[in-house]
Amino acid sequence: MASITFKGNPVTLIGEEVSAGDLAPNFHVLANDLSEVTLEDSKGSVRILSVVPSIDTGVCDAQTRRFNEESASLNGVEVLTISMDLPFAQRRWCGANGIEHVQTLSDHRDASFGEAYGVLIKELRLLARAVFVIDANDKIVYVEYVKEATDHPDYEAAIEVAKNA
Repeated sequence: MASITFKGNPVTLIGEEVSAGDLAPNFHVLANDLSEVTLEDSKGSVRILSVVPSIDTGVCDAQTRRFNEESASLNGVEVLTISMDLPFAQRRWCGANGIEHVQTLSDHRDASFGEAYGVLIKELRLLARAVFVIDANDKIVYVEYVKEATDHPDYEAAIEVAKNA
């Protein structure tokens, strides 16, 4: 299992850790309109799954903005930002910040994504910061479990892999 900290304190991750080369597990999350979204809904596209603890915090805000900006030049790549935030809060935040190129998804209802990708923080019921790139055939081609949840991921590495997937 990935070993991470949150504000310097070790936390327990629930679920199965995934690795590059694995078939991407399916999940059930909610879109901003409360419709259910699964991995299968974007089948045939390259996807960047940008996972954040809470969209309303500094690093999560910056991560979502960065992938929003980068996605404009990523032809054929979908960016999905997943957090435990309620869909209403995600929609409000996106509207207030002009986020138009990434889709925000809420794992609040079932923690289906968190458990499937091994990023559910037991002590906080938040998702650990991570980035996954999934190719058009649903194969995981890039994985980063950020060791300290308040640090930034390696944006350039994920974007480069997505461009070449």
